[in-house]
Amino acid sequence: MTHAMPRFEMTTIGETMLRLSVPSGVRLETAAQFDVRPGGAESNVAALLARLGRRTAWCGALPDSALGRLAANALRMAGVNLDGVVWCDQARMGLYFIEFAAPPRPTQVLYDRTASCAAQMTPARVDWDCLLDTRLLHLTGITPALSPGCHALVTEARDRARAAGVAISFDVNYRAKLWRAVQAAAVLEPLLKEVDVLFCSQADAQRLFGLHAAPEAAIVELAERMGAGLTVMTIGANGVLAWDGATLHRQPALPAVVLDRPGAGDALAAGVLQGWLAGDLARGLRYGVTLAALALSQQGDIVVTTLDELESLLDNSGIILR
Repeated sequence: MTHAMPRFEMTTIGETMLRLSVPSGVRLETAAQFDVRPGGAESNVAALLARLGRRTAWCGALPDSALGRLAANALRMAGVNLDGVVWCDQARMGLYFIEFAAPPRPTQVLYDRTASCAAQMTPARVDWDCLLDTRLLHLTGITPALSPGCHALVTEARDRARAAGVAISFDVNYRAKLWRAVQAAAVLEPLLKEVDVLFCSQADAQRLFGLHAAPEAAIVELAERMGAGLTVMTIGANGVLAWDGATLHRQPALPAVVLDRPGAGDALAAGVLQGWLAGDLARGLRYGVTLAALALSQQGDIVVTTLDELESLLDNSGIILR
């Protein structure tokens, strides 16, 4: 059971990798140097919420090496608690490579994450006392795709959180390079049932769940199918919709100069959760689109900001708060 005052406001578990990128205009096969930064969907959210003043913890696995410590140091610097991290002696760090590009070439992502320490996680290695001592557990659809052990881990995390009365947020976050849509849908649908906050892009709702209606209809259909308390659907450049079971909320995207796209969805999720934790969904949606724009304008997956900066950006953006 959780305490009257949980130690954390948000905890999460999943893979954090190292991202090696080349500047726009440089091809990976002729790269002479890389920009190295840690990134992972779950830890990106934990780090941003920590920077916004929330008590967060990430309970994934890292190699006991210089590379693992590089990732850990970045999360610690953001304010994330790492007491629940599993340090692995023999396993490797997952990597991913990005070739940023200007049109007509698309940006390319290349994964090198097979047999990483995160992929070898199992329920038996999780510090459940740390992970579940929280108001909110955040999960994503990336982790179950990594291995059968990770699928079991996410399933058990969801079940334990439900039994302990811990709220659950779940970001579908479909990755076509990890698994096929039909497989992802079969695995994820049982995990998404009756979560408190469900994040799903319009594209993922179409690919995984066959919801091809206009987004305003698709979000309601998705919410009813999954039984989610709050459903949040990103609709690309058009911003974000949220359905709370009674009211449809809409928040347009903020214009942004795109320097670095990865991590924008995680930033949006963090903003919505910041509002949800404060009991203010409308403000959370405004935080979300502002942080997504901020993510696009910064190098790296992990957004660097403060609550004061976020509030001032809201004040200056023309977004009406009341």
